[in-house]
Order: sequence, then structure tokens, then C-alpha cells
Amino acid sequence: MSRTNIVVLGSSNTDMVIKASHLPVPGETVLGGQFFMVPGGKGANQAVAAARAGAQVSFIAKVGNDIFGQQAITHYHQEGIQVDTIFQDPTNPSGIALISVDAQGENCILVAPGSNAALLPQEVLAVQNVICEAAVLLIQLEIPIATIEEASTIATQHDTKIILNTAPAQPLPDSILNRIDILILNTSEAQYYTEVMVENWETARLAADAISQKCPGTIIITMGAKGSLIKEENNYFQVPAEKVNAVDSTAAGDTFCGVLASAIARNMPVLDAVRLASNAAAISVTRLGAQTSIPYWREYSTASN
Repeated sequence: MSRTNIVVLGSSNTDMVIKASHLPVPGETVLGGQFFMVPGGKGANQAVAAARAGAQVSFIAKVGNDIFGQQAITHYHQEGIQVDTIFQDPTNPSGIALISVDAQGENCILVAPGSNAALLPQEVLAVQNVICEAAVLLIQLEIPIATIEEASTIATQHDTKIILNTAPAQPLPDSILNRIDILILNTSEAQYYTEVMVENWETARLAADAISQKCPGTIIITMGAKGSLIKEENNYFQVPAEKVNAVDSTAAGDTFCGVLASAIARNMPVLDAVRLASNAAAISVTRLGAQTSIPYWREYSTASN
């Protein structure tokens, strides 16, 4: 029987967002902002994006034994996400992100990881059956590398495709990179791993070539308003981004990853999956917030056909 479900391994945060005219520089106070609080965290955002794309999603994460953690689990359940693989930490608080957004939709984010940093390899082992039975394992880098290593080992042993989003960028061992089926990086992350400044299609291709020396899988470099470059084996594809009026770029990358994972789980070709994910991400930047901005399948599937 074919497998179409997705496991997301990653972080869960509560986002505290202030939207203002501009982002403050050190020592500056910016008045007149609008405040709102929404569920976030890269893992959670991607899980919600995949679920709203119609995927059956299990979320492996860790939250604090506090009001933020309890609210998060309730919210994920309401989104149709399987929450019996979410652990509660008796010691550390739930993760918190402080997000500033300017009038052009650019943001800066400060994260206190809390319980996310305490998601342990043995906890992944305890729920490994969901990874063994999944079509796709989707991972980001807001949890311990040792935990990612354990999950990627399990996935490889059971032919579960691994999609890794290198956010936030940090050193990765070759043992993980060698297992990745699809690696997703933005321009700053690509520069972190290759020292190539990605400014256009040509430099994106150079960066993809450099990354592929350690990661034999498909490379996708997202370039914001320019679009995405795909390197699949020895083939390169350019996917321009839809032109929209951006309000808030928070979770645009997570929307892309979650929708892409749902498409890959349905055996959609990578190029078509990227086009679909790009359309969903374009919608998300026209809305405020993280998970509040993530669209549903019906909003972008028609435009992608």
C-alpha cells in the first residue's frame, strides 16, 4: 500500500508580533505598533501548511507544561494534525518568538527555544513507528541536531523521503546531508553553506552546485520575490514567483515547505510541487502573522493547474 502521510519533526512556538512602520535599530524605540499573538515555530508552521494542503500530518515536537503549550496542542488538534507524538516538558517553558514586521513586510525574529531545545533522540525513538510508516519526513533546524540525526536514520532505514529546510542555518554533519532527498534553502542559508552570495539565477546555480557536493539529493533555493531555483540531478529549473503586494513575509518559507512536502507525498514531480508551493507562499505574504497567513488548498490549487 502506498504511503501518503507526512511526519513533521520540529519546533512549536508562540509568536508575539508587533507590526510597525520600520524595524528598530539598536537603541531605538518605535512607537505606534500593532500587537497580536499567534501560534508559530517553523515545525508547527510547516505542519499546519501541510495539513491545510490536505495531507495527513503527524507532528513530533515538545512544548512546555504551561498555558502556551496547552493552547498549542489544542490548536494543532483543531487543524487536523495528529498530536499524540507531541511531548510535554515538565521543566522548560514553551518556545517563544518575538517578531517585528515593517511596512514593507520584512521581519526580524528573536526566539527563546525553551522546550524545543529539549526534544531528545530517545523521544523520537519512542514514536519512530510514525516515521517508518510515512511517505515524507519534513525537518527544520530549530531542534537539536542529534535528534535530527536519529530521525533521519530511522527514515532512511524505512524508505521515508526526507525533506530538510535549513532554517535557521547552522553546521550540519555529512551523515545528515547524505540522507536528504530534498534540501530547501533561502539565499542567506545558501550563502552560509557555500559562501556564494545568491543574487540571481546564475549565482543560485553556483550555490546549488556547491551544496550538491555534500548533499546528493534535489536542491531548492528559494529567492523571495525572484522565485526558486531547482537542481534535480544534472537538471536546473527556474520557477518565477507570482507578483503580489507583500504585507508580512513571516512563515512564507514554512508555507512553501509544508505545501511542497504534501505534494511530494502525493508523488507530484518536484517542478510541479515547487510551482504549487510558490503559489501558496505568495498568498501567505499578503497576510499578517505566521499560521494565520497560511492558505488552504482550495486557495491556490486551481491557480497551479
